Amino acid sequence: MKKNLLIAYVGIAMLLVSCSKEQISHHALDAVPQNPLPKSEIDQFVYNQLEKTGQFYWNSTDDRMLWSAAVRSDSILSIGYQPAGEKDLNNRLHLIDFQDNTWRKVRNDLIELIVAETNKKWPSHNFTARDLMPLGDEDALPFMLIKVWDEALVTQLRRMPEVRYLDAVGYLMEDMEVRLRSGSGCDAEPNVINPSDYTTISPNAKVPWNFYNMNIPGAWNTSTGRGVTIAIIDTGTSPNQPKLGSQFNSGASSGRTLTRTGTYVSSWWPWSPPDGPNDLCGHGTQMAGLAAAPRSNTGTTLGVAYNANLLAIRAVEDVVILGSSETNGVTNALRIAADRSDVRVISMSIGSILGSGQIEDAVRYAFNRGKLIIAAAGTSTSFTTWVGVVFPAWMNECVAVTGVKEGTPLVKCDVCHVGSKVEFVAPMQRRNSSMTSLTLAMYSDTPTTIGGSSAATATTAGIATLIWATNPSQTRTQVLEKMRRAASLYPSRNSSFGFGFIDASKAVNSNL
Repeated sequence: MKKNLLIAYVGIAMLLVSCSKEQISHHALDAVPQNPLPKSEIDQFVYNQLEKTGQFYWNSTDDRMLWSAAVRSDSILSIGYQPAGEKDLNNRLHLIDFQDNTWRKVRNDLIELIVAETNKKWPSHNFTARDLMPLGDEDALPFMLIKVWDEALVTQLRRMPEVRYLDAVGYLMEDMEVRLRSGSGCDAEPNVINPSDYTTISPNAKVPWNFYNMNIPGAWNTSTGRGVTIAIIDTGTSPNQPKLGSQFNSGASSGRTLTRTGTYVSSWWPWSPPDGPNDLCGHGTQMAGLAAAPRSNTGTTLGVAYNANLLAIRAVEDVVILGSSETNGVTNALRIAADRSDVRVISMSIGSILGSGQIEDAVRYAFNRGKLIIAAAGTSTSFTTWVGVVFPAWMNECVAVTGVKEGTPLVKCDVCHVGSKVEFVAPMQRRNSSMTSLTLAMYSDTPTTIGGSSAATATTAGIATLIWATNPSQTRTQVLEKMRRAASLYPSRNSSFGFGFIDASKAVNSNL
């Protein structure tokens, strides 16, 4: 598995770097009795919390477990901070200048405290802030990423009024990637497609079968997404898929913009820049295809909002948010999307079973800037039977979406999570087979297939974009209300499927 291989390579490289302070620090730690809890005990606590509450945050652990989780990973803690006595921060994240002297002092004081206490514990190494902050000193939002090795310091920090949260951001549960990984995951190879699974429309574009279940083609008589930008935060887009490159404007799609960028850093070298926008997985290419692929003349599948602008951000390696680098990548991607006034809809077909304070900060920052954030409820195999909606879709600021099989009554797709946090569903699987939706492959005009809550999320984000394009002055609240009123179960809300699937034509023609 790629991440396990990466960890192995990092371990080998660390053995070869004989004079770094990083290595010395671990030797120092080895010489001091620490007794962190075993991973099995930490993992079991996480499972218990998920079964009990449906969510997990590191603030539910005691000091020893949090410290143990940190030192059993990369020792990096994500620390959310604020001036003592700060009120209502969540609703004001977009209004505060975190470079203000008051906020800078809190941040600097915490860094100085951690550096001083670390050097007090290991006085021979003379650690600096730069040594303890290998991922850099991001300060656009009120959190920091810093190494903490001392259990007593964890206890001290947790009791300070200036500290909002401490997360063991790099902790990886045993087999977490295997258990949570999407049934489709990193696979976007072209497939042999049955003609019954699509309809060809002018100028020669394929409409996936499930678009008709949501009356998306009917909505195109009113809106094609023109003038609205949708942000896809995922694994990037393939440079070898011209429909998300040089042919983004082709066929019946014209006059729109495409921005490709990246926030994910795969290298373990702290000074490395982000990898860039290129998709090495396939998932982001598929999601961008579902939401905004052009209505081309070469036989490819089109996206729901085929005349919308697209901001595609590579924030993760694959569909599961794991470790410090991916958490940082998602955080920075959300901030980029939030700061662009043309972006109205943010689609996130990625997730984790571990809550993250800094991603919550970024989600709320984007939400407070008026963005409609649509997130996947979860797609997996072994977790499906007992874990509900995953993070960040479980947040109130996100609209959680999952996939169902075609037809009624509603039945979840084979690998989809459901739960009370689900707002909408989208048909993503044939009733009596495993056939899923069609979208762009990594490099070919021949479509590939994709299902699960990931595909449902990107498709629903496309519908939201169609609605917003009918009147760009609409608010998020107005767009969301149109989605609800055009949904199959409205005004009722099902405990597993929310308001049901959206009639896109009804939604774009609403007079609300």
